[in-house]
Amino acid sequence: MNPQTEKTGRKFNTRAFVTLMIAFAGVGLPISGFANHIYGFSPLTIARHAWMAAHNAMGILFAVFATWHIVLNRHMLWSHIRSTAAWAPTVSREATLAGAITMLILGVAVGHAVVTGE
Repeated sequence: MNPQTEKTGRKFNTRAFVTLMIAFAGVGLPISGFANHIYGFSPLTIARHAWMAAHNAMGILFAVFATWHIVLNRHMLWSHIRSTAAWAPTVSREATLAGAITMLILGVAVGHAVVTGE
């Protein structure tokens, strides 16, 4: 028996661990991104560099653990996709609206960067 299992009486739950890592990184991303945005107007200081590093690390953690989450849940994901495709062959109004809003905000944000040249 695993020493950790003997101590707590239960096995390590990989799915819970992966989900919590996504949650922690997901909470850290906007916080570090906001701080990074505020420091973005100042010269490269230790604080700005630290926030940039934190944001990059959170982004990498989020991407790695989100991928791991998809791999762990691939059977359920495919089952859901197959069952949904059977009764919803078209894109819903909600999905269309969510996609349009996302593309609009992304277009404005990227367009702003292109116009200002930064």
